[in-house]
Amino acid sequence: MAENNLEQSKNAIGKFAIEGNLLDVRPYGEGHINTTYLITTDRKRYILQKMNTRVFPDSDGLMRNVCGVTEYLRAHDMETLRVVPTRKGDSYWKGDGCWRVYDFIEDTVSYQKAESQDIFAESGRAFGEFMKFLDGYDAEKLTETIPDFHNTPKRFADFKAALQADVCQRRAECEREVSYFLDHAEDYGKIVKALQDGSVPLRVTHNDTKLNNILMDAQTGKARAIIDFDTIMPGSMLYDFGDSIRFGASTAVEDERDLSKVHFSPELFRAYANGFLGEMRDCITPREAELLPYGAWLMTAECGMRFLADYLSGDVYFATKYADHNLVRARTQIRLASEMEAKEEEMHRIVSEILK
Repeated sequence: MAENNLEQSKNAIGKFAIEGNLLDVRPYGEGHINTTYLITTDRKRYILQKMNTRVFPDSDGLMRNVCGVTEYLRAHDMETLRVVPTRKGDSYWKGDGCWRVYDFIEDTVSYQKAESQDIFAESGRAFGEFMKFLDGYDAEKLTETIPDFHNTPKRFADFKAALQADVCQRRAECEREVSYFLDHAEDYGKIVKALQDGSVPLRVTHNDTKLNNILMDAQTGKARAIIDFDTIMPGSMLYDFGDSIRFGASTAVEDERDLSKVHFSPELFRAYANGFLGEMRDCITPREAELLPYGAWLMTAECGMRFLADYLSGDVYFATKYADHNLVRARTQIRLASEMEAKEEEMHRIVSEILK
């Protein structure tokens, strides 16, 4: 299977307007969804991706989003991904799957967890700047690549359906985890309702604001470019802020088995909020500021719910490396969400201090 995938990738790269002669193709990155390769020619390097059309069936809409947003950012002098066209001038190639190519952004690093408060503060500044720049982009132009992506009540309904079906008979192994999400059934709808009643504005949102989706300059440590635009959609900034906190304010990686290592760090929350709100200060509304701590909890609970639903369904969405990988991921999210609940007042105090 691996050899077949490699041959497919070599065939696909020949369809694109790359520079130089092909020297090397190898798997690359830690992504859960798409299959990614690092391409080396005698002139430069590229990223080749086979898009997951089961997760993203509307490849035209997805690439229209990516091209529109990256062109807008480039026009405003922000470093960003550059889509390499096919030899026919298209944004992607459809053959044995749907493939796209980006220039490889050299001399950068990404982090799987916040190794220092400075790194996390810089990531907050980068995502805040990203959202501030896109404040002038019409969110309604964007295709919803995954409808109801952060509609947490809908995610909860999907979770309950997976729980009811229990197709792999795994529920008995995770009753404690199931109970956490069922016990919070009334807590999932605030942002959806706020978007509906207009008290929270509709914005262009990245929707996957993990720390590892920022490329940092290898020398200066400053953010160079934000990557992974597959889930660029209309939404709430609370989703982007919350997902960054979920991933980056943890003291451990997303799939840490030893839960004694997994904690929510208020210090890292403060570092990120300083960077993010420093950029968004003039754009954020009072209701958004009020809901920032809730957004962090909600995105953590939602992600854990999705991991557990996928585990119950037989691991059909997220890529896994071992049998209970999604269950391990769900447990880390529950640990973080529980600690966020306990420290909610402290988070509110931090936001107030930054914005005053």
